[in-house]
Amino acid sequence: MGEAMSAEPIVFLIDDDDGVRRSLDALLRSNGLKTAAFASARDFLAQFDPDAAGCLVTDVRLPGMSGIELLQKLRMQNCHMPVIVITGHGDVPLAVEAMKGGAVDFIEKPFRDHVLLTAVRRALKLADEDHEQRIATREIWTRLMTLTPREHQVLDMVVAGKANKVIAIDLDLSIKTVEFHRAHVMEKMRVDSLAELVQMVLLASKVANPLSEDESAN
Repeated sequence: MGEAMSAEPIVFLIDDDDGVRRSLDALLRSNGLKTAAFASARDFLAQFDPDAAGCLVTDVRLPGMSGIELLQKLRMQNCHMPVIVITGHGDVPLAVEAMKGGAVDFIEKPFRDHVLLTAVRRALKLADEDHEQRIATREIWTRLMTLTPREHQVLDMVVAGKANKVIAIDLDLSIKTVEFHRAHVMEKMRVDSLAELVQMVLLASKVANPLSEDESAN
């Protein structure tokens, strides 16, 4: 997973019009971007690695599986790659539906080259930021999993704002024991302040444990 995420980002293109697809592919490549082009959503899915770094540019109207259906399928697979939807005249309602489904942008045909390039670069920046956040979250979960059950109890209470004296009473421990566990939590989480610890826990709470997902996948 880490290798795929750290690889050169790819702009995935899906359009069933051969001329349009070749034109978009040439435009992006001429601007230094790596691409992979497909004629249908099914062709794309057959070769796509959910951990690949990059973004997706897809026409909203495709044979077999529409751009919106593809977007829904990717989200069901927990793939958060930024998606840009290209729409034709009269397809704005579909574009709005795509945005509600998680697309980051939509472009109406016909469009100027710089409009697409701007949207793609913005999407790639979002992908990079998401990648960095996922790395940070994964590291936090790695540290959390080193805590003992008692340390987890103390951590939860510390983050909830409870003083050592209150934690000691609630867990039927001495204050010194609580201080001992608290020091171990800070050491294992590699933080120097309570504020930093709280920020870590809040970030981790927004994302399911990716390590447990890896284990279930194996």
